[in-house]
Amino acid sequence: MAAVFAVLVLLGVAGGAYALDSSRSDQIAPGVTIGGVDVGGMTANEARRAVRKQLVEPLNKPVVVKFDGVKYKLSADKLKLRSDIPASVEAALEASQEGSLPARVWRHLTGGEVDRAIEPQVRYDEDAVDEFIAQVAAEVNRDPVNATVEATGSSIDPVPSQPGRALREDDLRTEIAAAIQSPSHRTVKAKVDKVKPEVTTKELAKQYPVYLTVDRANFTLKLWKNLKLVKTYKVAIGAQGYDTPTGLYHIQNKAVNPDWHVPNSDWAGKLAGKVIPGGAPNNPLKARWLGIYDGAGIHGTDDVASLGSAASHGCVRMAVEDVIELYDQVPVGTPIYIG
Repeated sequence: MAAVFAVLVLLGVAGGAYALDSSRSDQIAPGVTIGGVDVGGMTANEARRAVRKQLVEPLNKPVVVKFDGVKYKLSADKLKLRSDIPASVEAALEASQEGSLPARVWRHLTGGEVDRAIEPQVRYDEDAVDEFIAQVAAEVNRDPVNATVEATGSSIDPVPSQPGRALREDDLRTEIAAAIQSPSHRTVKAKVDKVKPEVTTKELAKQYPVYLTVDRANFTLKLWKNLKLVKTYKVAIGAQGYDTPTGLYHIQNKAVNPDWHVPNSDWAGKLAGKVIPGGAPNNPLKARWLGIYDGAGIHGTDDVASLGSAASHGCVRMAVEDVIELYDQVPVGTPIYIG
C-alpha cells in the first residue's frame, strides 16, 4: 500500500507539473524581449499588440540624417518597411519553452527568467537607402579649391585654398541600417572626410616661382619670385591704336637676337612682309625676345627715350641691359598679367 501511495503521489506531482507547464505554453517567459520591448509574462496576442505599439509604430517615423545644421529625412514609405511580428512572437514563445520540464516548472514556481533578446525581422528597400545617401552626398560633398593668385598690373594677391569634404557613405549606410531597426535611435549624424586641395596656401609660392606684371598706366614691368617683388623695370607700351593686349598670358617663346617678321601693315612701309635678321641695324627687336601673344612680346630697344611712354606697336619695350637681365630669369610658360 505504501508503494502504491508513493506512486500515486509521484503521478500527482508529475500531473500537476505538466498541467502547470501546459498552462504557461501560450505565455512568454519573464526576461524575454523583442527588439528591446519587454514581453515577459505576456500571451502571444498581448505580445503582438505590445510590439506593434512600442516597436513597429515608432519605426514608421522617418530616419533623420543631420549635418551642419541641416536635416535630411528618409521616410518609412520610401523605405517600404516590413516587419514580421508573428514570427518574432513565435520565436519568443519557443525561447520560453527551452529546457526540460522540471527546469521549466522550477522557473515557473520560483519566478526565474529566460535571458533572451529576440531581434525582430524588419525589412526595407536597400535601393531606397542608396538613393537617399546619394542625395545627401550631393548636398554635403564639396570639391576642394586650390590656392591661386589674383593679379593686377602692379600687384599679386594670394587667394587661400579651401579644403573640400566627402561624405563617409559606407559609415552612413551602416548607421542608417541600425537606425531603421531602432525606434529610439532615429537620428544619425553624418560624418565627412576633409579633402586636401592639390595646391594649398602654403604651397602657393612654389606654384608660382616666377611671375610678371605690367602696369600700362605707370609704364612698369615687375618681376616677382615666389610671389615676392624682386625688381621693377621702366618700359614702353603700345601707342594708341596699337595697344598692348591686357589680361593674363604666358610667355610662349624666347629668342636671342630675334629676327623681325615685319607685319603686313601700312605703318611698316616698304619693309612690310619682310624678315629682318637679328642684330641688323634696322631690326627694332634688340638683344632678347619673350613672346606673349599674337606677335606681341617683350624686347629690348635702343630708343631708350621712348621708355615711360606709349610708343610701340603693341610690344613691351625695355632697355637692352634690362631685357638681357630679365631674359635668363623668365622661363617659357611664366605667367604675365598686363593691366
